[in-house]
Amino acid sequence: MLNRIVTGAHFGLKDWLIQRITAVLMIIYTLVMVGYILLQPVFDYNSWTLLFSSNLVRNFSLLFLLGVFYHAWIGVRDIVMDYVKPAAIRLLIHVMVILALLLYVIWSVQILWGI
Repeated sequence: MLNRIVTGAHFGLKDWLIQRITAVLMIIYTLVMVGYILLQPVFDYNSWTLLFSSNLVRNFSLLFLLGVFYHAWIGVRDIVMDYVKPAAIRLLIHVMVILALLLYVIWSVQILWGI
């Protein structure tokens, strides 16, 4: 009888597609931000705060960060599943990464909205 212990396994098109979508989102955000910076005659603290005073930029930045975090989760999860064989250690790493990413989300919201 096969005793298969699976900790965090996901397979298929969904994860592949999410990584591609988040990668495209990160490229678009990076190009927009670099374009904005290059088009400013003087780029200083005031222009930076003016940029991030817009809710559109804050929301787009949060979407970018959520994309980065989810993209990272899929990558780390796949690497851990491939190279960490003991299920208990794999589960511990997954829990630690999830908690860290959730803390990063909270921290990102605090930074973007100045809570």
